[in-house]
Amino acid sequence: MITALPPLDAGGWALVLIAVVLAGLVRGFSGFGTAMIYLPLAGIVLDPFILITAMVVMDLIGPLPNVPRAVRDGDMGQVGLLAAGMLIGLPFGVAILTVIDAETFRWLVSLLIFTLLVVLISGARYRGPSDRRAVMGAGFLGGLAGGAVGLAGPPVIMFYMASDLVVAKLRANILLILVLTDVALLVAYGFSGKLLISGMVLGAVFAGPYLLANIIGARAFDPAREGMYRGAAYAIIAVSALLGLPLFS
Repeated sequence: MITALPPLDAGGWALVLIAVVLAGLVRGFSGFGTAMIYLPLAGIVLDPFILITAMVVMDLIGPLPNVPRAVRDGDMGQVGLLAAGMLIGLPFGVAILTVIDAETFRWLVSLLIFTLLVVLISGARYRGPSDRRAVMGAGFLGGLAGGAVGLAGPPVIMFYMASDLVVAKLRANILLILVLTDVALLVAYGFSGKLLISGMVLGAVFAGPYLLANIIGARAFDPAREGMYRGAAYAIIAVSALLGLPLFS
């Protein structure tokens, strides 16, 4: 039965709101972390497809005004390669999400986030070639992870961490491929019959609080204390991933 919103109790709504606000604040002052905070926390009470659909809707609204500039600044050849890899990997990820249960999904999300967190903290970088196959490979992994657990960004971002692209071009490429991935996810969910109205409405409802928290986080950021903010982001992500494990709920 289709309902306008997921049937959550007061505690469930409070948990989703906390997840959205924390994700927005951390994204605002650190530039990353939305999915790594929102997915494990809100995933405690939301169905995986509703969970990811809502996040995609929230994430799409914010970057759209920046797309024209990103098209001008980006390397469209690389974006095309990333998109080609993403479109190959994403259906496999969606197929995985379709067959796993909610508990397995939560294990995958939290364990993958812990792995990504270790990589971020260790400073590990991709040291391989940056040819066409490597770019498509990064897109493929982003599509696979995005389709399976909603974490499309980290594989692409980590690939670009060691890139020699100028910052404006790098940021534009990442923004464009993530927007394209969000759109492709909605299309894939539609074809698989998993594009739930409740997930889209939920994303629209929480887009405002998410964007407001993002703005507050960005304004609170002090460049002189970047290390402290990054450490706080890592700590919040770790706690979110820990709480998201099925061991605790």
